[in-house]
Amino acid sequence: MKIRLAENFRAVFYAPFYATQALGLYAREGVEVEFVTSAAPGDAVAGLLDGSIDLTWGGPMRVMKAHDVDAGSPLVCFGEVVARDPFYLLGRPDLADFRLADLGQLRFASVSEVPTPWMCLQHDLRLAGTDPLEVPRVADRTMADNLAALREGRLDVVQLFEPFVAQAIRGGFAKILYAASARGPCVYTSFIATRAGVAAKRDALAAMVRAIARMQEWVMARPADDLVAVTAPYFPDLAPELLADALRRYGESKVWAVSPDISRAGFARLGESFLSGGAVSRLPSFEACVAPPLG
Repeated sequence: MKIRLAENFRAVFYAPFYATQALGLYAREGVEVEFVTSAAPGDAVAGLLDGSIDLTWGGPMRVMKAHDVDAGSPLVCFGEVVARDPFYLLGRPDLADFRLADLGQLRFASVSEVPTPWMCLQHDLRLAGTDPLEVPRVADRTMADNLAALREGRLDVVQLFEPFVAQAIRGGFAKILYAASARGPCVYTSFIATRAGVAAKRDALAAMVRAIARMQEWVMARPADDLVAVTAPYFPDLAPELLADALRRYGESKVWAVSPDISRAGFARLGESFLSGGAVSRLPSFEACVAPPLG
């Protein structure tokens, strides 16, 4: 059984996907995976629709938005891997007693590369009693640019994922003010396919879900250093100590799913965030967006 799998983009919080490949768990389930890279986040969806790939991974928000635009969208998600938000708010070390409402009085930059981090954070702000529209923010710069601005004192708080967090903390110029994972379940990354693709490759995709489940058991049972060892080749330009810091922090934050079943609570939380942020016009339907169990 062969599957053409497109990587969404290279990211540390995707470590379990790389571990599944590196440990040979797909092959153990009888699946030959052709690993394809995509040029930018979300680009692989076009490949699903034209049939040039069978599967990708990414945010279920892409499936939600597709169904919001077209109720008959063929996209579905399954196989949850990242179950909590992997982003953090980093701020100056002298900031004390930080609350989300304080962002309105600080020089703040949000993530520009992908929409989900801000959609989720703006909903956190609403739930905390703050109107996100009244929070001034820099919204058009890269995380690397914002990290440099924080280091140079041109920003007070920035929204980042790993390994930028590890770089800032090891550099001594920032501390974690807020871990978005603390909000609880929020389905962040899963496999994405089309319904027709699932029907045509059902046995292979079911085998891949079993491989993901094996990986999740492996991650839960092993020390973080083992995950560092198997995923390090995927990050040749990242200092080993930064990768280790990042993966340990993600593990401690319970970012990764312990089961491939899509969490209804996590799906609802993500959908509510996109609805309150105006990115979708109605609450997404779990049944429409999530493929039935493949087992």
